[in-house]
Amino acid sequence: MTIRAITDTVPLQPGAACHSLAVRLALGFEAERTRERLAEADMQTVYGGAKLWTTRVHARVAAPEAQRRRAAEAARPIRAGVAPLRAVLLRYDDAHDLILVADRSRVPLPSLRQAAAVLTSLLTSEDPASGAVLACDMLPEPAPDSGRGDALRPAWGLPDHHDASPTGWTSLNLALESAIDRTSLTGATALTVARYSGEETVRLGTLDPAEHPEPRVITLTTYEGRHDVSDLLARAAARPEERTDHEPLPSVGIIHTKEGREEYEPTLGPLFPLTLRVTERADGTLDAICRFEEAAVSRTIAEQFCSYLAGVAAQLGSGTGRRLLTEVDPLTGDTARDILALGGLGTTAPPSDGAIHQRFAEIARTSPHATCLTAGSTRLTYQELDSRAEICAAGLRDLGVAPGDLVGVCLERDADLVVVLLAVLKAGAAYVPMDTRHPVERLRYTAADAGLCVVVTTLDTFPAPDGAVVVSPADVAERGTAAPSPELEPSAGGAAGTAYVIYTSGSTGRPKGVVVPHRNVIALVEATTADLRLGPDDTWTLFHSSAFDFSVWEMWGCLLTGGRLVVVPYWVTRDTDEFCKLVLTERVTVLNQTPSAFSQLLHAGRLQERDTALRLIVFGGEPLDTGMLGAWYARRSPAHCRLVNMFGITETTVHVTSHTVTPKDVASGSRSVGRPLPGWHVSVRDTHGRLLPPGAIGELCVGGAGVADRYLGKPDLTAERFVHDPVTGELIYRSGDQGRMRLDGSFDHLGRLDNQVKVRGYRIELDEIRAALIDSSGVSAAAVVVRQDDPANPASRRLDGYVAAADDTLDLDAVQARLRAVLPDYMVPSTLTRLTEIPLTINGKLDTTRLPDPRAAATRLSAVSAEVAPQTARVSPADPAATVIRVWSALLKTEVGLDDNFFKLGGNSLMVVQALAALRAEGLPKVSPRELYRNSTARQFISLVQQLTETSH
Repeated sequence: MTIRAITDTVPLQPGAACHSLAVRLALGFEAERTRERLAEADMQTVYGGAKLWTTRVHARVAAPEAQRRRAAEAARPIRAGVAPLRAVLLRYDDAHDLILVADRSRVPLPSLRQAAAVLTSLLTSEDPASGAVLACDMLPEPAPDSGRGDALRPAWGLPDHHDASPTGWTSLNLALESAIDRTSLTGATALTVARYSGEETVRLGTLDPAEHPEPRVITLTTYEGRHDVSDLLARAAARPEERTDHEPLPSVGIIHTKEGREEYEPTLGPLFPLTLRVTERADGTLDAICRFEEAAVSRTIAEQFCSYLAGVAAQLGSGTGRRLLTEVDPLTGDTARDILALGGLGTTAPPSDGAIHQRFAEIARTSPHATCLTAGSTRLTYQELDSRAEICAAGLRDLGVAPGDLVGVCLERDADLVVVLLAVLKAGAAYVPMDTRHPVERLRYTAADAGLCVVVTTLDTFPAPDGAVVVSPADVAERGTAAPSPELEPSAGGAAGTAYVIYTSGSTGRPKGVVVPHRNVIALVEATTADLRLGPDDTWTLFHSSAFDFSVWEMWGCLLTGGRLVVVPYWVTRDTDEFCKLVLTERVTVLNQTPSAFSQLLHAGRLQERDTALRLIVFGGEPLDTGMLGAWYARRSPAHCRLVNMFGITETTVHVTSHTVTPKDVASGSRSVGRPLPGWHVSVRDTHGRLLPPGAIGELCVGGAGVADRYLGKPDLTAERFVHDPVTGELIYRSGDQGRMRLDGSFDHLGRLDNQVKVRGYRIELDEIRAALIDSSGVSAAAVVVRQDDPANPASRRLDGYVAAADDTLDLDAVQARLRAVLPDYMVPSTLTRLTEIPLTINGKLDTTRLPDPRAAATRLSAVSAEVAPQTARVSPADPAATVIRVWSALLKTEVGLDDNFFKLGGNSLMVVQALAALRAEGLPKVSPRELYRNSTARQFISLVQQLTETSH
């Protein structure tokens, strides 16, 4: 199939509501007779002085020059204020074309055809049939459906520019195989649009002037998993539907005409953003032209869309027996490989030999006295950290840890944490990080599921499995000092060995462990070092929990490039002022943040000061709203500090892509996450795993150097998510994230496809929370949704839980306590609302539109018979009590009573920072986040503030 441009770009004019009719005439046609008819009194009355213009074209009618002139003349609208009809005769060497262009509001299609008949001597002006022409100026003006302003631009169009209004349109010639008929082309168009948009049900516009003067709509549902080709073709042959009032035109439409003496254009601009003009020839074959609006669809996307469409149409029209729609796929062979190469396949993989601890030991040998780690008053050089880790590794071996074992590490963020993690690797084992603030039940499950034989922790009550040894870092070091240090086997802890297993939220209601080898981490560091200019002059922060894989990048990205790692204590990470002070004091150069956390730093403003040492800020963990960075760039030049947005997943080793965020991205609201790192590759697939072209929306699938080994002990889930790509033969990971590839090989991240969400950087399966709710006593059904009160404030993003009672014994406080016992704090819903039943749609799915907002007054819950604990007594407007109540109420979007709990009303760690900053701005004394956590009811917090106020005086 070939596609070629047949016209130059034609500027769109305000007269795009015009339409045109071209009539082919024999060589002997008399132009003078037509001029006479236009000059007749009755024609003058209707057409206000319209004349016949004659142009000589020195070419035969089939010549490209003749076709271009015919197309250009038929697309040239009428100027405002002139006659409602323009008539032009193009005289070729072997024939003529009469081109009539008219104002649709004055000359509708029947009248235009009557005018053509009169002017070509097929009718006389006195013929009764010509009355439609003579009365055309009396017709009411139709609605401006012929304009393009009310059509939906396709999300997959990727226009080359983002002008607010159309600037032009271009045509492409689309060659179709002879077996393709009108029905198969309609079905192919629907299937192509479905795959580009990621939607099963699509709306196509259609216009057949011979049947109906205005555009109509065909709605087709592909249901690829259940239907075959014949099912789709049967639906494609159905009669189009009338458009409802004010319903926008679809993104893609088809205009049908038949070959003959005349050629009709219902509008001089594209009727739809992408319009297929299909002409049926005398022999039944089809000729198709694709016209697209440049402001809606880029030329490259239009060409690829047409190529894809022609391939699908050929397969639908081949009639080779019963076939499922899932078997229709034109992207194979070299075409598929070209798309994969654009997404990074074939890029040189970074070296990944050796293990993490071996790479670290090399740096310790070359730079033994360079400062490696800062944690409060503790400062360690590379040599000192390496020595401490060797001693602890010996202690672990003395405890029976063997190469390949999994060792649990549950420690606060301090120097011991880094020492122990490195020691586990030096012992040839892999670490399983756990957060000391995780609930006991989650710690118990993780330790048992991983089969931990040794757990290093400072928690006296760690719920270890039977037979497991629980030991403190001090005990491990003491054992190591006395124990021999045997040589490891050469392969122990090598590049292919497991480095760590991190547990993430699971859809089954239980967390799942992701097994990541050393080589993946080495590849990540090697792939980013040159581009991000990582090196010994850098100072990083270890801000995130070791149970969050962002910490893998923070620790090893720093320590394997010779930098200095500043360990940030937990309560400092919760105090924006204290953290900003640490960043400034320690002269941090590389900062890694989730967008939610960084928004709090922006609010504080101190990191925008020019005397900061920051040169690189990496965003990860959740989608970035680039608009929030406007405040940053208002005070900082991109030349002073580089902002990088990185998309990644635990299963693909922290980061996959990288994109430097510019002020232009902020202005446009870009959702780009950039191109894959060297050695990684990304592609977009549909629900059946088929490759999709650039622009098409689907699931982001990741292959290459970062793909993890498996889920620990879950072969079925591993086989579902880690799949072999039939195109490349490689293992790729189905991310569950929605996105699209752009024409330059970069990717846009468009959210999640499944029931997984990101809240403040944490990856959360809503089904895991729902399972915990249903396991609670007295709960018969449950639902969890994510809400964000303020789109500009990531801190307002929260989880709302809903439960239906199995009987009268349901106690919401008991349910909340149960959740806190089995889920980490970030997974516990901010609100919990009791309903008589969980509302469902007619299809049996959760109807989120009928779930009440738990933040509004209690009276608003009657729609679904909701019940919420009554509010307690309100405070009188006294200061500082009134100030606290007012600030909390404004932030939490609800009335706050004296005995209301900040966190039970929806507060979270980010809102803590905002509340304390707002109260400080009101003149109240400074309160640390830790103190708010300890005094979380309004009554307790007001009492604390009053004490601090009295003390300060």
